[in-house]
Amino acid sequence: MITAYVYQDRQLTMSELSIKDTIPPGTIWLDLYKPDDSEREWLSQFSVEDVPEEEDINEIEASARFYQNNDGLHINSLFPQRAGQDVKGVNVSFNIRQHYLLTLREEDVGLIRLLRNYLRLGRIAATTPQALLLALFNLKVDYLSDLIEDVYTVLENVSEEVFKNEELDDVFKLITRQEDSNGKIRLSLLDTQRSLRFMQKSYRDQLSDEELKDLREMLSDIESLMPHSQFIFDKLNFLLDAAMGFSGLQQNKIIKIFSVAAVVFLPPTVIASSYGMNFANMPELSWEFGYPMAIMMMFGSAVGTYFFFKRKGWL
Repeated sequence: MITAYVYQDRQLTMSELSIKDTIPPGTIWLDLYKPDDSEREWLSQFSVEDVPEEEDINEIEASARFYQNNDGLHINSLFPQRAGQDVKGVNVSFNIRQHYLLTLREEDVGLIRLLRNYLRLGRIAATTPQALLLALFNLKVDYLSDLIEDVYTVLENVSEEVFKNEELDDVFKLITRQEDSNGKIRLSLLDTQRSLRFMQKSYRDQLSDEELKDLREMLSDIESLMPHSQFIFDKLNFLLDAAMGFSGLQQNKIIKIFSVAAVVFLPPTVIASSYGMNFANMPELSWEFGYPMAIMMMFGSAVGTYFFFKRKGWL
């Protein structure tokens, strides 16, 4: 799907294009969502270099994610995306051209929808390609900050569950999920930092003083969010260690119960074994009260062992 955002007469209009159309005059943003081969072929008519493929967008090498060629400045950036209780990363390709911003993406991105709504409502006044990109990155930094707060809130609840010593299996799953989410948030923060620094270094001449100020403020915000992300990693490690410790205590209590039970029933077992040998010369075998005496001895030895452990504080 090809969508063009045209800014004319101080108004922003959005229109969907087909492969038979040309790029409208005044376009400041051209968004290609899940482009097929025909749409990529259409875009190649307006490009000097090859149109990036999906594999190119998902490359992790810096030389493939941040570069400049005859089509302008290219930035492949990782965007966080909520997927139920998890967070996943979606790569989006940005190409700042002379008159418009080109985006290529294979998945729907909530922040791009948010930017589109803000533009339509007039809450963001962006009239240049670089202003659009900076506005989107600003939303991204704010969203990452919200995600960090969400993870921290979840961990506060996890802390209570850990110290209640209940449902530790669910706690382990939740800690693992939050560790994965925080890792992706941190990766997205680092990717955004690299993108903004590359833009600051390679596109400085095209940025206004106000845009440079916004860029520096975003870099400063990212720097302030990094310690929070590291703090969450430390808290996750603490909670994981605490949960494992409590799990070990539970297992030790169970083993302790079995150990005490075995020791308590050891004296009765010795008595029963003695009278189960069936030797010919055992006086108690012909004694009228031999059987009750043996039962009382076994019961008394078990009770005595139990109270001995209780007095020692081992139970």
